[in-house]
Amino acid sequence: MPASDSVSSPVILGNEPGSFPWSVLAERHPALIQKVRDAFPYGPEQHRALDALLKNCTEGVVEPLPAGAEDREQWEQWGIREYAGRSWFDVPWLWAEGYFYRQLLEAVGYFGGAGGEAGAWRGIDPFRPFKLAELDAPETDEELAALDDLVSRPEEEQARALLLGSVWGNRADLGFRLSGADEGGEAAGLVADDSEALWSLLRSARRGAGPVCLVADNAGRELVPDLLLLDHLLTRGYAERAVLHVKPHPYFVSDATTADVVDALRRLTRAPGVAAAYGRRLWSVLAEGRLAVRAHPFSCAPLPYAAMPGDLSEDFASATVTLMKGDLNYRRLVGDRLRPPTTPFADVTAYFPGRVAALRTLKSDVIVGLDDRTEAALVAAEGQRWRTSGTRAVIQVSSTEVSS
Repeated sequence: MPASDSVSSPVILGNEPGSFPWSVLAERHPALIQKVRDAFPYGPEQHRALDALLKNCTEGVVEPLPAGAEDREQWEQWGIREYAGRSWFDVPWLWAEGYFYRQLLEAVGYFGGAGGEAGAWRGIDPFRPFKLAELDAPETDEELAALDDLVSRPEEEQARALLLGSVWGNRADLGFRLSGADEGGEAAGLVADDSEALWSLLRSARRGAGPVCLVADNAGRELVPDLLLLDHLLTRGYAERAVLHVKPHPYFVSDATTADVVDALRRLTRAPGVAAAYGRRLWSVLAEGRLAVRAHPFSCAPLPYAAMPGDLSEDFASATVTLMKGDLNYRRLVGDRLRPPTTPFADVTAYFPGRVAALRTLKSDVIVGLDDRTEAALVAAEGQRWRTSGTRAVIQVSSTEVSS
């Protein structure tokens, strides 16, 4: 990275009181510790570890993983050697967030240990109750019921609705309601919309191009519309094959793992109406190998995709397009830096080994690829709140020309 970039576009830290990153480290993480503590009947060992983590992440400094941790060497390569002994607020925010979740898993015994209480909790996802509650919420039934009407619409309208459903994640119901979309609602919330360029890329897959990769973000009501979009791409011939990248273990609160994919598919298959047909088709294409699930260790790295290892780079290079879902993947894709919002998306993703599209609801300060007029209007209307409120979204595509 050019030295000028590191000066003009500094890496985001959490050490400015009142800033969004500071609020996550100082307020959201402590609240999450309590929420996880209340969600399971953990024993004294886990309670002591959670108390220690609470004190450490708010008042202490970054500490190495225990000597016996199975991924300690990996995390040393990812930054512990550099950041150990420094305040959580003075290291890159992207890194601090990722390491907090790794330490939370350590505290509840997710990776086991020498035995006893810790070993008994090995592999138990501390966020699973929250994921299942969202997946089983009445709102999910309403969103899935909307599919019954959607299948009767023209293919182009179905495609647009499913794409918007994936973009908006837990507001997926908006993606299925096309009436009035241009007058307000989800379409009006897009501050950058390269959807036509995206469909051009996807149409090229009909001519025998590589698979479509979708790098998932959250489980539950966000993963369901991601799966519906993949089903549409496979069923309608936009892709011969697809690859769904998930986390190899729990990471941020609701990040999707393979277990969450299975839960989402079961939720679909037991739903009434058309949703069940989507679920059965997805189950079948997984069995056939047309849809593959991958969980690369780097998916849980607290680093930008510019630092991805070679085998993951080869995966993305072979794809017709890689769909990067959600806020965290966006930060990792463009770099967690305070760049001017008008910085071209193609410039900061030029390193990426293949065609890439970002489908993201804005929930953090990082944003690129806006035009001057859009940025000015947003600032005039909302100050800087639009960056983090979750009421705005982008569909951004690398600018490589593709003929349709």
